[in-house]
Amino acid sequence: MILAVDTSLGSAVAIVDGDGAHLSDASSPDPLGHAEVIGDLLVRAVEEAGPGRIDHVVAGMGPGPFTGLRIGIATARTFALGRGVDVIAVPSHFAPALTELERDAAAGRFAIVTDARRREVAITVFDGLDDHGIPHVVADTILVPRADAETHLAGIRSIETIALDAAALARVGLRASRAGRVLVGQEPLYLRQPDVTLPGAPKKVGS
Repeated sequence: MILAVDTSLGSAVAIVDGDGAHLSDASSPDPLGHAEVIGDLLVRAVEEAGPGRIDHVVAGMGPGPFTGLRIGIATARTFALGRGVDVIAVPSHFAPALTELERDAAAGRFAIVTDARRREVAITVFDGLDDHGIPHVVADTILVPRADAETHLAGIRSIETIALDAAALARVGLRASRAGRVLVGQEPLYLRQPDVTLPGAPKKVGS
C-alpha cells in the first residue's frame, strides 16, 4: 500500500493499493489548521484502509505556504521513519494534473492553478502523460499576480484547484517509484519564504 500526505492547500491523506486503486482517504479544506487535523486524518485513512503493509509514503512537496507545507512533509517523513519505509517526494500540482488526464487523456496543454494568497497564483503547465504515466511538465511552477494570470497563460486552458486528491498524488508516487524516477528534490517548493527572519548580530554600543 502507498500512503500520501499533502498540506499544500487544505490537508489531505489517502492510501492506494499496489495497483493504484483507492483504499481510503480523509481530508480537511481548512487552509490554516493543518497541525490540528493531520493526525486525525492519518488515523482515519489508515483505519479505513484496513490491514496491510504500507510500503512507501508519498509527500506532497508544494507549491504551498511555508508553515502548512512543512507540517505535511514532516508528517509523511515521521510516519515513514516509524515504519522503516522510503518517502517519495512529488510536486503537489501533479495530483490535479493526473486527475484531469485520467478524465480526459486528450486534454492537450493545460495549466494547474492554485491560490498563493497575497493576490497571487501558482501555475504549472502540463501536456499529457509521459511513458511512465506521469503528467508531463512543459513549464515549471511559477508565481504570478492573479490579475496577470490570464495574460501569462496566453490562451492555455487553466484549471483552478482548491482541493487536492491525495489518492492521485499517491498514484503519481507509485508510478515514479516503479520507474526509478525522482520528480523533485527533498526541499519543499515554497511559494515564498516566511516573513520573519533571524535577527542579526547585536550592534556594538560605543562608550
